[in-house]
Amino acid sequence: MTSTFAPARTSWRTWHRPLLVCSGLMAVLVLVCGVGLAVDDRLLLGEPVWYKPLKFGFAFGLYAATLAWLLARLDKGRRLARWLGTVFAVTTVAEVGAITVQAARGTISHFNADQVDPVTLALTPVLTFGVMVIVIAQLVIGVVVLIQRTGSPALNRAIRAGIGLTIAGMLIPVYWMVTEVNPRTVTDANGHAIPLYQGHGIGDPDGSGMPLTHWSTTGGDFRVPHFFALHGIQVLLVLAFVLTALAARHAWLRSEQAQARLVGAVALGYTGLVAVVTWQAGRGQSFLHPDTTTLTAFTAVLLFTAGTIVTTIVKARRAGAEVVEHA
Repeated sequence: MTSTFAPARTSWRTWHRPLLVCSGLMAVLVLVCGVGLAVDDRLLLGEPVWYKPLKFGFAFGLYAATLAWLLARLDKGRRLARWLGTVFAVTTVAEVGAITVQAARGTISHFNADQVDPVTLALTPVLTFGVMVIVIAQLVIGVVVLIQRTGSPALNRAIRAGIGLTIAGMLIPVYWMVTEVNPRTVTDANGHAIPLYQGHGIGDPDGSGMPLTHWSTTGGDFRVPHFFALHGIQVLLVLAFVLTALAARHAWLRSEQAQARLVGAVALGYTGLVAVVTWQAGRGQSFLHPDTTTLTAFTAVLLFTAGTIVTTIVKARRAGAEVVEHA
């Protein structure tokens, strides 16, 4: 018999504790970094030194909370998933902690090839192998999630697609880091020359400039697909819960099949978006400056998604009307 997810309204007290602690620590870090941005004007590769730990704290805090909720609902493989959740939480705290230490010191965390600074030498293994541990733990958790079932087809589809997107979001930069090598020397916030073996973009490996995100405005930036893919699960879960809430007002949405198809349509469209921005970054093109080819791809994804959603809504309304007529 297929295993099931526990009811969606399980008390938060049953959520995975280490992941909740991790999420709480990330929330505190975001506040600390906010203060740092206000009082510290040092710049590192064109952006405030506290901006990187703030972004990592926000992203991992949000995802750790989502994962804590999800693991509380597993049936089959629950013990393995919870153990891996603890590994994920501890490694995340260590990884983001190392990033924060380097930011406070005004120097670079990832890709730093400095062989002299003792702190950098001590933190490099954490930053190098921490990502690998997080990705492997997420991959195994993803497999465990795929063998589960939920009472709601829409929620089940949102969770499965979201986990898939998250895994893709973690693997995209890993693939790029081993296929694109950009050795160079940059200057940190203290005026010291720092040798780097990699960057986060193509065409301009250290580019920045976009408002809020600081993504590159002059070249391809793999932080773009990483961001969209990593947060896809939150988008799809919110959609599933919104559809459930709207079903109280709209009879045609009371069909679990209709809700699941709508979530599936959005998941396909969102996956298309991730694919296009990944392709765009790989071509060395800024997210803010798409060419005609990229715009055509974006348009194709939008039209396909909109068409699928409209078709699903029309069919669901017709089915609802037929049920009323035969009642």
